[in-house]
Amino acid sequence: MTDIMFTKIKQANALAICQGLELDEQAAVLLQNNPTTADYLYQLIDLKLYPDAVRFLAHALPKREATWWACLCARKGLTDKTPVNEIKAIDLAEAWVYKPTEDNRKLTLPAADATGYKTAASWAAIAAFWSGDDISPVPEAVIPPDEKLFAKAVVGAVMLAATQGEASQVNDNYQLFLQQGINIASGGDGRTVQLNTL
Repeated sequence: MTDIMFTKIKQANALAICQGLELDEQAAVLLQNNPTTADYLYQLIDLKLYPDAVRFLAHALPKREATWWACLCARKGLTDKTPVNEIKAIDLAEAWVYKPTEDNRKLTLPAADATGYKTAASWAAIAAFWSGDDISPVPEAVIPPDEKLFAKAVVGAVMLAATQGEASQVNDNYQLFLQQGINIASGGDGRTVQLNTL
């Protein structure tokens, strides 16, 4: 049992966060003991159930913090060969995190569209867009998003970022990204986190 408290996560109980969440069987069994949010996340990590840990944390974090996490993960995969539209997608998503106005949020949809939803950058940008009260692409209609839609985009961003590149690096990527997410959940910015084997 851990004494860690996540200052950015309102739900102290893991079951409350997992309602409606698709988890692998092993991850679902862990909920039978009604763990705290922190205990559950660390159990998932200890068992190397990284995709479930990502899903759980993405749904636990508030919108801005979750989107910031997606941006950090997407940014890690940037190289000198990364297309400009991917960099722009991350930049615009980060701009919304820094200043979550409607104008900033609406810029993230065309940026996500321009990347074809094939990269972590795409999903970081659409996470920002889906964090608003209206996800309609046209001003004439108002379409409120499902409350957890943004979290699905965050999951996509983190998982794509973790699995790109060399297969031998996937576990290290997941561990680093989860440490960044934990740092963000604890009130940090996730930027200074270095990989420590979990």
